[in-house]
Amino acid sequence: MAYAAHFAASMLACWLTAQVLSRSTWPWRSPRVAILCWQAVGLAVGLSAMGLPMALGLTTYDRATGSALLALADDLAHGTLPVGVGAAQLGLVGVGFGIGVVLLTTTVRSIHGTVRVQRRHRDLLALVARRDPTVPGALVLDHPSAAAYCLPGVKPRVVVSAGALSLLDRAELAAVLAHERAHARERHDLVLLPFTALCRALPWFRWVRQAHERVALLVEMRADDKARQTHADAPLAGALRRFAAAGTHVTPAGALGMGDRDLDVRVQRLLVADRPPRLLGAAALTVATALVALPISLFLS
Repeated sequence: MAYAAHFAASMLACWLTAQVLSRSTWPWRSPRVAILCWQAVGLAVGLSAMGLPMALGLTTYDRATGSALLALADDLAHGTLPVGVGAAQLGLVGVGFGIGVVLLTTTVRSIHGTVRVQRRHRDLLALVARRDPTVPGALVLDHPSAAAYCLPGVKPRVVVSAGALSLLDRAELAAVLAHERAHARERHDLVLLPFTALCRALPWFRWVRQAHERVALLVEMRADDKARQTHADAPLAGALRRFAAAGTHVTPAGALGMGDRDLDVRVQRLLVADRPPRLLGAAALTVATALVALPISLFLS
């Protein structure tokens, strides 16, 4: 029962950490650190969700979950189960494995679906998009709406619409392109993928959905930070304001768009010079490491 209690404590710690990350503003100052923390929370949640029912079903063995699973497999192979291990306990172990299978299959399906959508969209761009010497390294769509997005993948594409070209000045356009290239280089689509899978596999956890939304915003802030390393803050903030004023922009499925999330918050963040909280970031990474280490140790010790 002690191991089950530890898995439950790990779930509680993940929930508390998620609440702190959701309600704090320091992640906006250190989006990269905050993304790592959210990834640690997601991994710990998945492992703990698997381990809790397994540990409950393996209480009789009074061992770490990994060792108890090996002992159970050996007993099943010899056709002898200890007293206290019956259909209910085996069912709980099965639930744990089922959660693991759901997480794995959901992740694989998400990857497959995303890759398929991206491939279809890439083929479409080959037909309707054009190169423009004024926008090197990007494709231009002849559409009046303002749009700029990155289609990630092995061969990423940065796409801007004709409406965006007429909306932005030269400096703003350069900052927007740098933002989208940051998405492509850092593979932010892969950062979001585990949270998409968690949302589908654990839909009853509202804070898992909130985590996805937070990470999506942090990914945009991270791309903003990469763009501001080579461009001034004012043009990027101006571009965000123009996208906000232009109204609704629809980013294609499987892509990451410039004007998708919380434009006002991102503009305010760009205009306020604030150094990343290094000590707080180090403490957050320490907590994140502990979150992941706890369920792993319960499986392996």
